[in-house]
Amino acid sequence: MSMPFYVSPEQLMKDKADYARKGIARGRSVVVLQYDRGIAFVAENPQSLRKISEIYDRIAFAAVGMYYEFENLRVAGIRYADLRGYSYDRSDVTARGLANAYAQTLGTVFTQEPKPYEIELCVAEVGRTEERDQIYRLTYDGSVSDQHGAMVMGGASAAAEEWIKARWNPGLSLADALALAVSALAADPAGGEPRVLSPGQLEVAVLDRHRPRRTFRRIVGPLLVDLLNADSPTAHAPETDEGIPGHPDILSASLVDTAEAAGQQGSSSTATDPSSVEHDPRVPPPSDERGPASTQRVETGDDPT
Repeated sequence: MSMPFYVSPEQLMKDKADYARKGIARGRSVVVLQYDRGIAFVAENPQSLRKISEIYDRIAFAAVGMYYEFENLRVAGIRYADLRGYSYDRSDVTARGLANAYAQTLGTVFTQEPKPYEIELCVAEVGRTEERDQIYRLTYDGSVSDQHGAMVMGGASAAAEEWIKARWNPGLSLADALALAVSALAADPAGGEPRVLSPGQLEVAVLDRHRPRRTFRRIVGPLLVDLLNADSPTAHAPETDEGIPGHPDILSASLVDTAEAAGQQGSSSTATDPSSVEHDPRVPPPSDERGPASTQRVETGDDPT
């Protein structure tokens, strides 16, 4: 009779942890940091698959590691938030509650399944003030830690996080925060020359506390180029949406282009003489063109008596 193969619990947990850490380290990093108007997310992600997503009104999600694993958790988090907000109140959906739910799932998989999740998560909620912002980091074994200022996940995260925390300061503008995050992503862990990351290689999003209700916005295109350009006067994302059909959460227009378009529209409207515009007979004239109130007559279907 053969004896069953025995592995001590300590060795089994250590092997699982080493396996998960190696898988996470192979991925590209994600930086999450606070700035004066909210929380910014910056990921090195040239693919169309998203690492950063909206969960609820003031809550966002970022992850590194195996895409299909953290995508399942992202969808589950959206369902959790929607159900709780519908059953109780939208204010009852918090990043802390969502982080606890994720921690239970990650911990159960790590202890009971042969293969742990090779992922690391961040759940962030923007508050009404900078002091009320919440950033939670969740590791492969379900551990939760409260983060402040800035954090880095994936890749050589230890060296990058130490570098960015030494340079982060409260009250950074969005442009300064993005420049700091990109520098941390581009740094060589071995101490060599930093890489050059173009805007097309980055995935950038923010939770803007100045926006009502839904605060999550993605930053792409000319606006991202302007924010990353040290010579550009653009320091923040616009506070008004662009109204792109099907993509209400995307900000792409440069503030310089937006100002020029508004100026051209204003000049064209000023050049139009109102007296030269013919009135449509189907549209009632303005109140000052209808004559005295005594001569007005309101026709209704009721008998005047």
